[in-house]
Amino acid sequence: MMNDRDKGIISDLNRFRFLRGEDIAELYFSHTKHPVTQANIVLKRLRRDGLIKCSTERRKYVYYCAERQVKQDSQKIGHFLSIADFYKDIRRIETPRTFNVEPKLGGKGLPEPDIFMIWRGAPWYVEIQRTRYTDKVMQEKLNRYEQYFLSGLWEQEPWQPTNKKIFPYLWIIGVGEYNITNRPFRVFQGGVSEMLERLKYKS
Repeated sequence: MMNDRDKGIISDLNRFRFLRGEDIAELYFSHTKHPVTQANIVLKRLRRDGLIKCSTERRKYVYYCAERQVKQDSQKIGHFLSIADFYKDIRRIETPRTFNVEPKLGGKGLPEPDIFMIWRGAPWYVEIQRTRYTDKVMQEKLNRYEQYFLSGLWEQEPWQPTNKKIFPYLWIIGVGEYNITNRPFRVFQGGVSEMLERLKYKS
């Protein structure tokens, strides 16, 4: 029989796709004296019960839900672990009200953010860059956000306030610096600490 913590771990494995033992230790066992040890005990039990699986190809084991089919050398694993790292960084400041991984905004030609979140009272789209994009590729990505902005489709999102429609800020974090000027919505670049300084200055 699973307890609420077990259900929470499996829910987060569904949300993030992949998590390391240390991620689960921080998210669920930070209040204990030995978070990593406690996390390993629970993860071992969940593996034994067939509820989760573990990839041992990396220096640090990576866990995922049992029904997920995984190529052990998949490049996407690192991508999703970067999303989890970002989540832990912002959670240390303030837990986001909403944090959706790879949300679907619609059909072909629309932006494909890595994250949609509501954090510090504002909606955000987040792009996690693990490699440097060419300027052309990044401008095409920004163009998709601009087309989405101009379409007005975002006004129908269920999270929107009833009294005032808000287009999310776009936050590009990770490798590379890009030309983000002359867009009809706010675009930010930089790490979590840099963003926090901007928010402090703004407030």
